Amino acid sequence: MTENLNLQRGLLRHISQFTEVELLDKIKVQSIATEDREGGGWPLVHLSDGRTLRARLLVGADGFNSPVRSYARIQSYGWAYDRHAIVATMNHPPRGPFQGSNTVAYQRFLPTGPIAFLPLSETSSSLVWSTKPQLASALKTVDPQVLADMINAAFRLPDVSLCYLQDRILDAEQSGSPLKPSQFRDELAFRERSDTIDVRSAYSSLAPEQSSAGIPSEDADAVPPIVTSIQAGTIASFPLRFSHAESYIGEGQGVRTVLVGDAAHTVHPLAGQGLNGGLADVEALVRCIEHALLRGGDVACDKLHKLYSSTSQPVVWARSVGLEVLNELDTIKAALMMSAGSERHRRRPGEVGWELAAKSIENFATGLDNARALGGSLANVVGDGVRSLWERGGSGRA
Repeated sequence: MTENLNLQRGLLRHISQFTEVELLDKIKVQSIATEDREGGGWPLVHLSDGRTLRARLLVGADGFNSPVRSYARIQSYGWAYDRHAIVATMNHPPRGPFQGSNTVAYQRFLPTGPIAFLPLSETSSSLVWSTKPQLASALKTVDPQVLADMINAAFRLPDVSLCYLQDRILDAEQSGSPLKPSQFRDELAFRERSDTIDVRSAYSSLAPEQSSAGIPSEDADAVPPIVTSIQAGTIASFPLRFSHAESYIGEGQGVRTVLVGDAAHTVHPLAGQGLNGGLADVEALVRCIEHALLRGGDVACDKLHKLYSSTSQPVVWARSVGLEVLNELDTIKAALMMSAGSERHRRRPGEVGWELAAKSIENFATGLDNARALGGSLANVVGDGVRSLWERGGSGRA
C-alpha cells in the first residue's frame, strides 16, 4: 500500500521532467463552453485567472460530480449506498521480534459496514471504514484519540458492545458535549469486562500487545496492531455510491470530450478497484491517442468508436464476421493495412486510415442482404472453411 499523497508526489515529480507540460496551480475552471462551428466546435475552458483554453481533446478526470460530463451531456446511472467512508492514517507500535512484519491487511464486516486496516509501513497503516453518515460525521469530529480507541474496539468487541459505544458517541455529540478520551476509555473498559475479555488477550484494546519479555499473546495475529494515534490532517470522509456513465466519449455538443476514472464510473471501496479502474482508463486512452498521432490523425476522431459501438444489425454482423475473416485473409488484410496506413496520397484531405475503414463499413452496412451477398462472394474465394464462418455470421451465431 502507498498513501495517496505519496502517489501524487511521485506523479508530479515525473511530470516535472517534461518541459512541454504546463501545470496550472491555484486556478479554478469557471465554465466550459463550445466554440462556434466556424472555429471548429472545440471545447473552450474558461479559467478563474481570465484565460481560456481551447482543447483538441478535453479529458474529464474530475470526479463523480464531473463538470466535463455535465458539459458533454453524458447521462449516468447509479445509486447511493447510504454509507460514508472514513479514511485516516493510523500510527501503531512495530511488530515484536517474535512476529512478522506489518504486511497483513485486516477487514471486519460490521452491521453498519466493513472496516479495513491496510498496512503502509512497520508503524503506520491506512483506515477505510464504511458506516452510516451520522456516525461518520460524529467520528470525524471527536477527539482523534477517541477515534483511535474506537478503531481498536471495532476489530475486537462483539457487535452488541460496539453498538453501545457508537450510541454513546452519537448521544454525546448530539448533546453538544463530545466524549473526552478518558471518558471513552472508561466506557471501553466497562464493555470489555462485560464481555469477559481477558486483559492478556489481543482482543483487549487496553492491554499492552506484548508481555514485558516481548512475547505476544497467542491470538496476536487474529487482530491488527493496537492503534495508538491518528496522523494529523489525515481524517476525512466521503459518500459511497455506484455510478456509471452511459458513454465515456462525448458526442454532439460534447464532441472532443472523454471521461476517465470516477467521472466515468465509481464503485464501492470494498472492491479496492477504484484507482485500478481509473489507471486502466488512462492506459486505454493513451493507446488510442498514440494510435491516432502515429497515423497523422485527429486525437478526437470518433469514427473507430462509432464502428465498435454501433448496434445496427448489418454493422454488427459485418463487424463480428468480417473482422474474423480479414484476420485470416493475408491478401485482404494487407490491402486494408495499406489503405489505412501507407498510401496517404490517395486520401482526401482530413481523412485518416481508420476514418476510411469506418466509412467503408458504414457504406457496406446499407442492408443485411448486401452484407450476406458479399459474404457469399468472399466465401467462393476462400473455400469451404471460411464459407461456414460467413454462414454462422449470417445466422447471428458469430
